[in-house]
Amino acid sequence: MRYYLYKFSMFGITLFMVSLIIFFVFQLLPGNPAQIILGLDADEQQIRHLEQELGLDKPAVERYIDWIAGVFQGDLGESLRYQLPVSEVLADRIPVTTSIAILAMVLTVVIGIPLGILIARTDGKMISVFLSMITQLGISIPSFWFGFMLILLFSVTLNWVTSFEYVAWSDDFFGALRSHFLPSLSIAISNIAIVIRYLRNTILDQRKMDYVRTATCKGLSERAVLYGHVLRNAFIPVITIIGLITADTLGGSIIIENVFALPGLGSLLIQSITSRDFPLVQSMVLYIAVIVLVINFIVDLLYKLIDPRIRQKG
Repeated sequence: MRYYLYKFSMFGITLFMVSLIIFFVFQLLPGNPAQIILGLDADEQQIRHLEQELGLDKPAVERYIDWIAGVFQGDLGESLRYQLPVSEVLADRIPVTTSIAILAMVLTVVIGIPLGILIARTDGKMISVFLSMITQLGISIPSFWFGFMLILLFSVTLNWVTSFEYVAWSDDFFGALRSHFLPSLSIAISNIAIVIRYLRNTILDQRKMDYVRTATCKGLSERAVLYGHVLRNAFIPVITIIGLITADTLGGSIIIENVFALPGLGSLLIQSITSRDFPLVQSMVLYIAVIVLVINFIVDLLYKLIDPRIRQKG
């Protein structure tokens, strides 16, 4: 119980510090939101009147208190650009990014973990060398390049899918799967390579440990030692990497969403920063921070489930 109380307290303190940094950093950015909304032809009186309506004439501390109090009440404020509640704007965009992120993580886990185990089991053989070269390319090449290549192959050359077309899951399941697959695969390719590399290295390190030699001397087969003992220890650093990848993907893959013209959080974040839509940007960055903290908390819980030594220490 003490462990969980500590984690929850650290969660709250970190979130509070993040909210402070988010709010006051954006106050230092150049540009007047009222000026951007009204345009260059607006006179000083119009700008001041709009600043009063938007509450931009209040002291920064008072505006922060109003904002954070609204967050706790579920009121994230009103978007300066869209003239809509921030919660409504995010509600339209979060499902897009979330569905792409979930599909990308499914591809990462389903493909990355088996291939990582295969490369570790066949270490030194031709197939292991070949797959290691492929993973090195996957880590080195940025995801947006994969996005362009997938569009060129599957959309332009083969004409299997239509790019730059978003279909909601509620409208057409298979159409949504086609529109989500290429951006998800673009994100997943680099993530798969990272998971493979980390899992391979940790498995090879664990196979050098004394407990592996002891289990082998007891007569256990290589498969039994690998799946019964080695993988439990090898998964701990891999879970950390998967957690970081998941948080990054759920937070919004800015470049990929712009490559495929998807109406997700990534494209919205760029538009909001350009238009100085501070309430929307602050809420989006806070959302990303919460996602990262929640994922890290889940990873800590998985540590305790996988490794009994951590449970005993806790």
